[in-house]
Amino acid sequence: ALVTTDLDLSVAQIIEYDGARWKIEAGFREIKQEIGSAETQTRNPDAVTNHLNFCMAATAITWIYGAHLEHAPPRRYSTTKRTEYAFADLRRRLAQDLGGEGFGSDCGGANKPTQNPLIAAVMRLVA
Repeated sequence: ALVTTDLDLSVAQIIEYDGARWKIEAGFREIKQEIGSAETQTRNPDAVTNHLNFCMAATAITWIYGAHLEHAPPRRYSTTKRTEYAFADLRRRLAQDLGGEGFGSDCGGANKPTQNPLIAAVMRLVA
């Protein structure tokens, strides 16, 4: 059963709008659970806002990375009904691709990279 307050919509439009709303809810779930915005320990309102903004930026950067992939990452839990990959699949692929390089935050000696690999990857994507 579908419920709407707009009685001028067709059944197909109601289903389309409801599907779009579900994608928005899935996006919030990704930000809260996959990126970690629900686990913040901040209490200051500005810190909470900043943390949420960084989580949203991390999500956007991950999806931008996915848009530039030649092939979709493999699904961890594949089904016959769903062909799209999940955010977690994309995040896993990004971590694998950057795994050898690290994030440039370790305190290495002479082998320490002169450039943060994550930032370099993001800059290549947006350039």
